[in-house]
Amino acid sequence: MNFFQPSFKLAEKERIGARVRKRYHPPETPCARLLASQSIPEPMKERLRAVMLTLDPLRLLDEIRAVQHHIAGLATGEVVHALPTRDADLDRFLHSLATAWTCGEVRPTHRHGPKPARHWRTREDPFETTWPRIITWLKSEPDRTAKELLQRLQADDPNAPAMHSFERCKDG
Repeated sequence: MNFFQPSFKLAEKERIGARVRKRYHPPETPCARLLASQSIPEPMKERLRAVMLTLDPLRLLDEIRAVQHHIAGLATGEVVHALPTRDADLDRFLHSLATAWTCGEVRPTHRHGPKPARHWRTREDPFETTWPRIITWLKSEPDRTAKELLQRLQADDPNAPAMHSFERCKDG
């Protein structure tokens, strides 16, 4: 990443009232920043240049994917004794870009799994004791509205705990 992926670095930040204006240096790789730095000795820069000449981004990408498949195989219980090796080929890589989206992401770590179903309540049901009565009323008078049923419940038992908690929710 330090040799191939450029990034922006903040050059200055200026506050103008409530606004903040940021100015950035042109994007550069961390390696290019080190090579341009005056504080790095020349022998170290020569070593960085030598390493940079040996790096092949396609070969590195191929190695990363091979190791990812190896780790995924180990995670599923597959016994793999040797890492698969492939030759990095620019033509094959460029050809695969057109259809790479159909294969999906190589690493499944970016996907969120489904949340497990919750089988517990987070609070008490305020209508737990009165629900059988409401069902009876609905069977005998199916045209009643929810508001009418609530008013009937409040008239029958104004001190019921379910009514107090409902009133708090309604008022709040």
